[in-house]
Amino acid sequence: MLHRPIELAQYTSSQFRAALAEHRIRPSVGRVGSCYDNAVAEAFFATLKTEIGTTIWRTRAQARQDVFTWLRYYNHNRLHSTIGQNTPAEARTNYRQAHAA
Repeated sequence: MLHRPIELAQYTSSQFRAALAEHRIRPSVGRVGSCYDNAVAEAFFATLKTEIGTTIWRTRAQARQDVFTWLRYYNHNRLHSTIGQNTPAEARTNYRQAHAA
């Protein structure tokens, strides 16, 4: 477990980057001090927790199955207001078609 650094600068230290690499963890791509760095991920996981509930699964396989079922719903059926009431799959297809030219 990586503990939260006391100073934000520790996130960019060579020692911290080495620890990430050792554990095959990809570092964040945001800038130092950017408050938007994790906003999308935090919003996604908040939605997951809200919509999948507080289920306690008997096995990891059952939890995994429920999460992947929800992901299929999220990407192919759930409409998102930030992308024009489309699903992520539709938005991706529309983007590719618009930029194929």
